Amino acid sequence: MADQSLGQPMLNLNHASGLQRLDDGDNYTDWLRQLDITVHDFPYIDSILKQGYAEWLKLVSEMPELGKADFYLAGSRGEVLLADSLDSGQPMSPPWPKPIEGVIGQSLRERKVSTAETTDGVYVAVPVFTRIHGELFAAFGCCLRESNLMAAVLFAKTAAQLLHSCFYKCFEGLFVSDLLRVQQQAKREEQRRSKLFQVVQKLHDKIDVDSVLTEVFERVSGMYPAARLELLMSQDHLSRDPRVKSLQLHGQGDELLVRAFMEGRMQVRESVDPEEGAARRLEIAVPLSGKQGVYGVFHLQIQREEIDDVDLQLIGMLADTAGTAFENAKLYEQSNLLINELRLINELTKRLNQSLRLKEVFKFATEELLSIFKAEYCCISQLNKERETFEIMSSNVPGLSKEHFPKNYGFSGLVCSTQEPIILSDFQAYGKVSSRFMEETDSRSLITAPLIVRGEVNGVIMLAHRKPRFFSYDNYKLLQVLSSHIGLAIANASLHAEVRRMANRDMLTGLYARHYVDDAIQEFQKKDTNGSLIIVDIDQFKQVNDTYGHQTGDKILKQVCAIVKSSIRKTDIAARWGGEELAVYLPGASADNSYQIAETIRLRVAMDTDPSVTVSCGIAEWIQGDDKLSVESLFYQADMALYKAKNNGRNQTQIGLSGDAQAP
Repeated sequence: MADQSLGQPMLNLNHASGLQRLDDGDNYTDWLRQLDITVHDFPYIDSILKQGYAEWLKLVSEMPELGKADFYLAGSRGEVLLADSLDSGQPMSPPWPKPIEGVIGQSLRERKVSTAETTDGVYVAVPVFTRIHGELFAAFGCCLRESNLMAAVLFAKTAAQLLHSCFYKCFEGLFVSDLLRVQQQAKREEQRRSKLFQVVQKLHDKIDVDSVLTEVFERVSGMYPAARLELLMSQDHLSRDPRVKSLQLHGQGDELLVRAFMEGRMQVRESVDPEEGAARRLEIAVPLSGKQGVYGVFHLQIQREEIDDVDLQLIGMLADTAGTAFENAKLYEQSNLLINELRLINELTKRLNQSLRLKEVFKFATEELLSIFKAEYCCISQLNKERETFEIMSSNVPGLSKEHFPKNYGFSGLVCSTQEPIILSDFQAYGKVSSRFMEETDSRSLITAPLIVRGEVNGVIMLAHRKPRFFSYDNYKLLQVLSSHIGLAIANASLHAEVRRMANRDMLTGLYARHYVDDAIQEFQKKDTNGSLIIVDIDQFKQVNDTYGHQTGDKILKQVCAIVKSSIRKTDIAARWGGEELAVYLPGASADNSYQIAETIRLRVAMDTDPSVTVSCGIAEWIQGDDKLSVESLFYQADMALYKAKNNGRNQTQIGLSGDAQAP
């Protein structure tokens, strides 16, 4: 769609109310009327042309004084899209009369009204142009059987003008509905993330199997009220809930459910619901799986239009969380049947699950393991799959804290490759594996256990003592049991951290979300003496989207975000403020410091983006003791500075000051 010139109102999508009044004396309807299509849109406007024609036909069909008349509508390439006979009141079918094809073709070629008089009547074709740039995008034709040439031309021109108005009415309606749909989708995604976050917290508060399952049923019912959900268990699990059934793996078992159970991943099947006529129904089978295996399959049946790909991801994550919580609850039930050491397992599991912070889980696990096994040294490492290294996450050996080791190094590498625990009576006598953990502590006894999540080694626990043959075989077996609980707790905490990260991040750019930077500035203003805010806006971004498409627009937005992230300090906070606007908060930075950073960003964007774009920047600074010290006033000053940069010609940086001073 065509870009607006300077001084015309711009669409603002940063407010929940959608279209907003931006310029004095102009409102969104004035702006909407200045939107237009371009030649790039012509291949996609046939449906809008037909809608506009249908609106037009309703108006002219109430005019019987026209007599006998046929009407035709053609696209920009000359193809007749549809035709109607006012006399019969019925749509017409090809082949079309040769005179109408002739006058339409001539009208499109010559870009003017074309006529032909035959024994059938007067044929007229009128070209239809876009309302701003005058680009030819359609032709309106008619055949009047009881009219002279002059009257037919006058009528055709008038009717074409009315059709032009009907087309743009439909076009504007479609544009506004698309905007509202985008807003609704964004709101729905935010609600989904919030619900998932709540589910994770709620499920991991449960230590009873039935409570976990009940919570899952309630959550799914709350999110999808019209859906039917049941759980088919692969083992004997007595439940009073009629939605919990037995999974038949042989004979009469449903292939979809069996495949989800055997492959351990979500399966989807689409069909037509006979009870709902031609309505499409979606069947989703999601495995309830944990570290030790698959326990059952959730079977969800729902109407196709009520669910999309993001919903499928949400359901998959919910099932993963439920599987982890279910397995944790099963282990808790089993622990109640054991004595002494298993009571210890129970206590450890409960305490680990009380925290969903990864650092706290590692720290608590280290302290408990040292106490339980009377070991002198403990080391818990985690595997970084991207770097293929083990990172020491927690240890009472100071020299090893945060150290990285190759994936195949030492006892961690041995445990990772075999996925088996190790018990070593005397490290000095063994002498086959190098180990900084054993060498720096001068230890001789060792027991290790892998932290396995979904069948893969995620980390390793190592306990050591300087005495030889210190650990018993019972210690060795107990550590294996405890490691499964610790692994689950680490997986839960990691999932929790990922959900929190998703809630605070913009999914497209990877920058922080707007609410995060608002909260962060409030915290900084409580303890700092000053700080600055930069608002970065991509110039004429709508024109980029209209020219290259939204995919390219998203690509450019990501390029600009990458430039912003690489141009600021680690302590600075970059966020997507809305649409193509970015916000960068610089703690403790003055306006002059921020100006240099903003200029760096501006110059790099102009040089390094492809297709090339420019940005405008607005800066605001707060100092402790300001009369109007608030996040809102800071953003307002920066926004006004950005507005000044836009009005002064774009591709520049302005500083917002109380005296409205210009940037240095």
